[in-house]
Amino acid sequence: MKRLFLFTIILSIIALPEITAQKRKSERAYAAFNAGEYFDAIDQFKDTYSKTSKSDKNTRAELVFMIAECYRLTNDPKDAETWYKLAVKSSFSKPEAQYYLAESLKKNGKYQQAIDEFKKYKQVASGDARADQEIRSCELSMEWLRNPEAYKVEDLKELNSKESDFSPAYARDDFGVVYFTSSRDDAAGNKTHGATGQSFTDIFESRVDKKSKWSTPVPVEVINSDFEDGTPSFSTDYREIYFTRCEAGKREKKGCEIMYSKRTGDAWSEPKNTGILPDSVVAAHPALSPDGLTLYFVSDIPEGFGKKDIWESTRSKAGESWSKPVNLGPDINTAGDELFPYCREDRTLYFSSDGHIGMGGLDIFSARAQPDGSWIVKNLKPPVNSFADDFGIAFENSEERGIFSSTRKGKGDDDLYSFELPPLKFNVTGLVKDEKSGAVITGSLVQLIASDGSNLQAETGSSGDFKIALKVDVDYIFLASKRGYLNGKEKETTKGQEKSREFMVTILLTAIDKPIELPNILYDFGKWDLRPESMVSLDKLVETLLDNPNVTIELMSHTDSRDTEGYNQELSQKRAQVVVQYLIDKGIAAERLSPKGYGESTPKVVDPEITKQNPFLKSGTALTEQYINTLSSDENKEIAHQINRRTEFRVLRTDYEPPKK
Repeated sequence: MKRLFLFTIILSIIALPEITAQKRKSERAYAAFNAGEYFDAIDQFKDTYSKTSKSDKNTRAELVFMIAECYRLTNDPKDAETWYKLAVKSSFSKPEAQYYLAESLKKNGKYQQAIDEFKKYKQVASGDARADQEIRSCELSMEWLRNPEAYKVEDLKELNSKESDFSPAYARDDFGVVYFTSSRDDAAGNKTHGATGQSFTDIFESRVDKKSKWSTPVPVEVINSDFEDGTPSFSTDYREIYFTRCEAGKREKKGCEIMYSKRTGDAWSEPKNTGILPDSVVAAHPALSPDGLTLYFVSDIPEGFGKKDIWESTRSKAGESWSKPVNLGPDINTAGDELFPYCREDRTLYFSSDGHIGMGGLDIFSARAQPDGSWIVKNLKPPVNSFADDFGIAFENSEERGIFSSTRKGKGDDDLYSFELPPLKFNVTGLVKDEKSGAVITGSLVQLIASDGSNLQAETGSSGDFKIALKVDVDYIFLASKRGYLNGKEKETTKGQEKSREFMVTILLTAIDKPIELPNILYDFGKWDLRPESMVSLDKLVETLLDNPNVTIELMSHTDSRDTEGYNQELSQKRAQVVVQYLIDKGIAAERLSPKGYGESTPKVVDPEITKQNPFLKSGTALTEQYINTLSSDENKEIAHQINRRTEFRVLRTDYEPPKK
């Protein structure tokens, strides 16, 4: 972005190294650089470099570094990377060349290479905490790119030119008129900015035509001058406009000031200075709060936290003068630059920064004020942010759409982009399967029960699947049923979901033609008191009975054969009764439950799942006492006895009707 420090770059002066012998061309190059005329200085430094003897390695290395600096300060990271690489290779390389090489790689989206170079910089400048933050920025950027936000971003080709177009502001409540800053050929000023090589900027206007296309932008009458004009901000009734004007001569500092104008009909009044700061001091990038009583702006006045900070001035009512500026504090302002503030109707503040953790140069951040005076600052992440400079955002009031500016690859240096968060869309694709065999179940009925009161039904097809559209911010239960099976269910929610999503659920149904074992129903030896770990399984049975209100069951308890038949029969009956009582205590009607102790009379028949877990047991074998005694080890015998000690239930009826109250 050629105008990274729009209206402030004219004040950016870097202390020059002492150079004992400079030719006239070299002196002019350093003079241009010192005045902030970086674009002009590039060719002069290159010319000096080409005429400097190769034997004068020190001077040549210094010139390479200065050329790289010019490209950095005109925000040309591609060329800056090239020249910083040359500077780093020099035996006279400066530590800052290593840092700025890494920074340029980051701005070019080469995150892993940037991490490697920042680590090299840490070796020569271990005390500089910036490197650790930049490494973390690169790591997060790669993570964010793998999982971008859902915004849709598009180049506004009708508005963009080959020059700089940036910092939009809606100028009408139907958002059909937009003002923005541009250095295109139609700008009023006929001077060329020495820092950018482009014309001074003006404020341009475009309107949506009958075909919903933006019209050809034209300069706004009265507002523009022969100097730099830009970064417009409107009052909520669109009758007042605030903008920045910077007066600058050739290698001469005159500051930037915030101007305002009032509209009568379609005509703007002659702009006046707000007087927020004295002349020759930077006051730029105004942003008016929705109530018109706070004006946010950018300045590098003393008592800030870094280079350019965001400040605020207030007034008690419209028409009064603005108060003494107050800095927004360290939650927002950093050691870097904070620029282009924008205040949304809900008082959320948006701004751009290269000092917070971000993806490249400038990223766009949101900030919400807290009751204690602090701010919660968040990066907007891709695709709104990128490794390029992203800045100057404007929303269509509460809608999640609007326009912002970026230096990402487009038509010109800075381009305007639309953004929109598409409506959230949710669907569920489900599968109904047999719990034991894993086979799909066709023709099952799936009922969708929603927390908003809606109720839908679907039937599984030949593949056992179903698909249903879901609503935003709703909890769902999917209840599947089929004759010959217990009902099964799954849960999902769209609450808290920030991105469109396709949910996948599998509902398992249990066949009722055979007894169903309850896992982990455990007792101490010779006792029938339920152990705490048994209650998890029983609570699931409670849920199953609630989901199947027309079912009655027999609760079946089995023991192993290592005692008398009479003792085992009595013990199993007591255990079955304890389980039934637990279910009754949980609210299951007693008439739906029948406890039955089977003692050792019904040995377990090994199924494929048991064989898979215990290969020494053959599927289809009944675990009788005679068979268990043939097993090769006491360990295997104990496993077989444990399998026999089980609690099951079988369905007796599926037509139970609860008594009417």
